[in-house]
Amino acid sequence: MWQNDVWKRIVGRADELRPEMVRMQTELTARPALGPTNGGSGEIEKCAYLRTQLEELRIEVTEHRASDERVPCGYRPSLIGFLPGRNPNRTIWIMTHVDVVPPGPRELWTNDPYQVVERDGRLYGRGVEDNQQEMVSSYFAVKTMLDLKLEPACNVGLVFVADEETGSKYGIDYVLKNDTRFRKDDLVLVPDAGNEQGSHIEVAEKSIAWLKFTVIGRQTHGSTPNHGRNALRAGARLLLHIDQWLHERYPAEDPLFSPPFSTAEPTKKENNVPNINTIPGEDTFYFDCRILPQYSIHELYELVKAEARRFGNELGVEVRVSTEQIEQAAPPTSTEAPIVKAISFAVRDVYGVATKTIGIGGGTVAAFFRRAGIPAAVWGRFSGCAHQPDEYCIIDNMVGDARIYCHLSGQEL
Repeated sequence: MWQNDVWKRIVGRADELRPEMVRMQTELTARPALGPTNGGSGEIEKCAYLRTQLEELRIEVTEHRASDERVPCGYRPSLIGFLPGRNPNRTIWIMTHVDVVPPGPRELWTNDPYQVVERDGRLYGRGVEDNQQEMVSSYFAVKTMLDLKLEPACNVGLVFVADEETGSKYGIDYVLKNDTRFRKDDLVLVPDAGNEQGSHIEVAEKSIAWLKFTVIGRQTHGSTPNHGRNALRAGARLLLHIDQWLHERYPAEDPLFSPPFSTAEPTKKENNVPNINTIPGEDTFYFDCRILPQYSIHELYELVKAEARRFGNELGVEVRVSTEQIEQAAPPTSTEAPIVKAISFAVRDVYGVATKTIGIGGGTVAAFFRRAGIPAAVWGRFSGCAHQPDEYCIIDNMVGDARIYCHLSGQEL
């Protein structure tokens, strides 16, 4: 760990770099990095800027280019900046993502979403919190150590990836398959979720299945229902049946998660007939299932299909079940993993906050590392305004988290 006098210099230097952090946020925000799925041309312009910034640090820079014919340049770039440490056999990786989501209706924004506005200690703009806050923090943590001529305890790798917002096929998935430096005894931090206090360290995720149910009956006139089979009524009964069946079939609880049990929520409903006096012959609805990781999500899918068909037969209709998305949760990171302990130590030292390990219902890119056998933790100090109009980041969080990354880099991991 850094000596006290060294740590004071780190804290002071991070404070001095505050205006430069704001400047980098402004430059990043002015370069929208929207993937083609979201109607954009990719991350090329933003990554070109980031590459120049990494090269100014005079550290090793690697660019990975995942081919994607949907964007003008033909590829999706991801960057790695690598700073050697005293222990060359271990690396702490800090992974943030370059891409952003669309701003949505401009009238919901107070200012242009791609022009940073500083107000009351906050920076407003699309992407400033998700995920530029931590990207900037990690960059300036490395800059702080270099400015002070400090050597980290182990290697430090900054990973800036594409495509996080739309699946990660062209981002971290590609990087892990094409960069041999990631090892199972490395430490990985994905600072892309958290809470305002920075007290939550995410180590586990639920499995996910988005299920589509299509009920096929027989359409007829509203005055002669006996000539048809009402798919809406059958679908409503099926929805309630599947809702109860799923919760009874998967009753386990795990206090790591909130809520501590599996959830299965009916959500989207498609239109059936356009007029009131027609009995619908087809009806479609969806469930969003977030299932505790000890259950097999693919077995759940097969069981749901069988139960839906059985119940449909009772009702005299055909039921088709398909998936819009299905993914088994990655193995959780141990609550005793070195990365978890290191983050907890740093947060307690820098912010004076006690941490707790949690599981979440959503999925993060930490799953890619976990499936590769590399323990990963998700942490951040966030206001929770990601994807919203008037997205903002708190400048103090940006500066404070730079200190967190310096603290992690000084620990003998």
